[in-house]
Amino acid sequence: MQRVVSLIASATEIVAGLGCLDRLVGRSHECDFPPEVERLPVLTAPRIEVSGSSAEIDARVKAAAREALSIYRVDEELLAVLRPDVIVTQDHCEVCAVSLRDVERAVQEWTRCDARIVALRPDGLDDVFADIHRVGRALNRAEAATALVARMRATFDDIAARVAGRPRPGVALIEWIEPVMMAGNWMPTLVEIAGGRDLFGTPGAHSPWVEWEALRAADPEVIVVLPCGFDIPRATREMPLLAARTAASSRQPSRAGRVFV
Repeated sequence: MQRVVSLIASATEIVAGLGCLDRLVGRSHECDFPPEVERLPVLTAPRIEVSGSSAEIDARVKAAAREALSIYRVDEELLAVLRPDVIVTQDHCEVCAVSLRDVERAVQEWTRCDARIVALRPDGLDDVFADIHRVGRALNRAEAATALVARMRATFDDIAARVAGRPRPGVALIEWIEPVMMAGNWMPTLVEIAGGRDLFGTPGAHSPWVEWEALRAADPEVIVVLPCGFDIPRATREMPLLAARTAASSRQPSRAGRVFV
């Protein structure tokens, strides 16, 4: 049986969705679903301190970038012990998770490694589907990948049909809180499917940084807060900052109960 290492949470869920959970032998520090994966050895860790406010974390990330330092480390010795046949990682963002460069460097340290590296790069929703097919081919589960994508497309079609003809509220998707970044890539497409109008993101384009004044001026009817790497309790701790920054918005979604984390 293939031995698989997943170094990004979304890939771990893809592997599980393809019915290959029993092939996983290692994971990233952020992989926590399905719950069974938490028993697996952890191969990655952040090099920077990730406690503190979103503004403090942002400052540390930018300082590391200025010094050309990797944000994460890969445990090369443990990787060699686990002897994976397939390593699933990403080539989309060097801040969000271990980068392809990090993985390639770790594999080079393991000189006898012949593992296949599958790097995901989901710029838009169709790229997400394409990545599922790529993982399926690497795991010899191409038919399962086709079925999984078909189920996902059917779910999206059902949601779109349910909201067809309804008014489309303006939506702000906040991917980072301080400084404020709006979600891009596949997220604007999901908003459209769900019946909204994304006020900032462009399908297939990276997430844009904006000023708080731009957020207030856009006057969203709905705000969704989904900071990269934060769980719900962690993100909720910064809601007072968000409320203060958007207080001048005439729609005041926070008062209307239309802020979601």
